[in-house]
This record gives sequence, structure tokens and C-alpha cells, in this order.
Amino acid sequence: MNIGEAAKASGVSAKMIRYYEETGLIPPVARTNAGYRIYSDQDVHMLRFIRRARDLGFSVEGIRELLGLWRDHDRQSADVKRLALAHVADLRLKIRELEDMATTLETLAACCHGNDRPDCPILSELEAPTALPTKKGTVRKLSGF
Repeated sequence: MNIGEAAKASGVSAKMIRYYEETGLIPPVARTNAGYRIYSDQDVHMLRFIRRARDLGFSVEGIRELLGLWRDHDRQSADVKRLALAHVADLRLKIRELEDMATTLETLAACCHGNDRPDCPILSELEAPTALPTKKGTVRKLSGF
């Protein structure tokens, strides 16, 4: 099947399929004499695997490791479990960080009068050097500022 058919069958866009091939996440596929990619059912199966791993939030590098384990029939399931649980820990950390961000924004919004005046505590806090108050009275450092 061509790349459009493989994209439709796998749920992975043609653009992402090309990206995965360019980065070496998937091996290059066969090509016609005219240079068009030809995908097998096995290729589509691998693309579905990748799509499902992406749906679960795995990074490209995490997927690369999962694919290696998936292809290794001598693997130990403990290695797969370790990878999955490490990803769960990362997800839980991101959830906590997102909850902290939401709490901070709620606190800042509660301090804002939301009227016709130009002064705004939200903007004032965003322009502050690096720290924002949270609802619990603690200070959260902003990353990237």
C-alpha cells in the first residue's frame, strides 16, 4: 500500500510516517521504481504500535526503546514494566506540575478585580523575576524564565 493508505490504516499521518523514517524510528520501506514508498501489513502494524505508544504519551525515544523490546523476543517483561512505570512516574510529575500551574493561575485570577482599570495582578506577577505565589502560601519557581 502507498503512504496515504498506510496512514489511513494506521492512524498515523503521512507526514509523521516520513518523520519516523527520517529519524530512524522505523526502518526505510521498500520503494517502487518511481520512488514511491510501499508499506506492508507488518509496517502498518508497527505504525499502529507507535501510534498507541504516542497516545499513551511516550516520547520518540521512549517509543524507540519500546520498539526494541517489542522486536526482541528474548526480552524480559521486567524491562518493559520498568519502562512503563518510569513513564507513569513522569506523567504523575507532569500532572502535579499542571495542577500547581492551575492553582497559581486561579490564585492570581482571584486577586484580579477584572474591571476597567489597567492594573492587573496577573500581569504584575508574570513580569516578576522568577516566583509566583500558590494558594497554599508557598512559592513556585517558573521554569524557563
